[in-house]
Amino acid sequence: MTTITASLARKCFPELLNRVGFGQERILVERRGKAVAAIISLEDLRRLEAMEDAIDSAILRRARAENTGFTTIEGAGG
Repeated sequence: MTTITASLARKCFPELLNRVGFGQERILVERRGKAVAAIISLEDLRRLEAMEDAIDSAILRRARAENTGFTTIEGAGG
């Protein structure tokens, strides 16, 4: 993964979009030496969201199996 400063990301944003969108590169953006954001492809974002959905579903299924009363995802304790 490539790491760049926020100021460089502002200057080179169109290039970064091409690197991420077409080159499937992931770019970590730092401000004052601390990571604050990542630029990832839409494909990566969709995979992350699918994993989050799968985890939430598994938590809810487990909570339902362990509870005979009313169950919420918040109360499932993931």
